[in-house]
Amino acid sequence: MKKLSIILVAFIALLAVEAKAQKFALIDMEYILNNIPAYEMANEQLKQVSQKWEKEIEQQAQKVEAMYKDYQANQIFYTADQKTKKEEEIYEEDKKTLEMKRNYFGPEGELYKKREALMKPIQDDIYEAVKTISTNKGYQMILDRASAVSVIYATPKIDISNEVLSKLGYSK
Repeated sequence: MKKLSIILVAFIALLAVEAKAQKFALIDMEYILNNIPAYEMANEQLKQVSQKWEKEIEQQAQKVEAMYKDYQANQIFYTADQKTKKEEEIYEEDKKTLEMKRNYFGPEGELYKKREALMKPIQDDIYEAVKTISTNKGYQMILDRASAVSVIYATPKIDISNEVLSKLGYSK
């Protein structure tokens, strides 16, 4: 029994020593991105294209609204066939509006694709810089302070955000 407790204590001590040897670091992805001019330019491009597409959709919606108001004002003059035809036209235009919204802003829409095309290279560069720093300095884990909800407090000494910016060529 005494041997078992000695082995158990030695094992726990070994685990404690191993745990202390691990190195961790933090980055603040928001801070890093806000200090990269290409990110700001990409955001501006996305904003402009988004506004353009919103305007197109708004114009299409106004067209449908005008068609509907015209139909409401003149429906007493239409025959049953004309009413049906006008209702179908309004329905088709409204369907076109919804399709535009989905094509531009849907989960696999143009905005998503454009964001992916503009942001992925920036994110890849950051990932490679973090990976290089981690490998060179022996970090086992690097957490993102901006998205890690469970990080309540961390000493600024382990924040390597400025080092990542330097590695990317943006010194702070």
